[in-house]
Amino acid sequence: MTVTRFAPSPTGLIHVGNLRTALLNWLIARKAGGTFILRIDDTDTERSRQEFVDAIREDLEWLGLGWDRVEHQS
Repeated sequence: MTVTRFAPSPTGLIHVGNLRTALLNWLIARKAGGTFILRIDDTDTERSRQEFVDAIREDLEWLGLGWDRVEHQS
């Protein structure tokens, strides 16, 4: 089974480079009938903020890039 992931760091808003990575990984997972994981890479505890996690999720949802599960890398 194909498993892909998008692992942004919630230290700011996502940018076009992040979106490209998310889109490609989402497309690969969907084409293969696999799993797309949103992994929040919040290891930078000083700069990571919940408001950025929320914004990342909202942006991906707005773009139609739904995920199968969420993981946190803390």
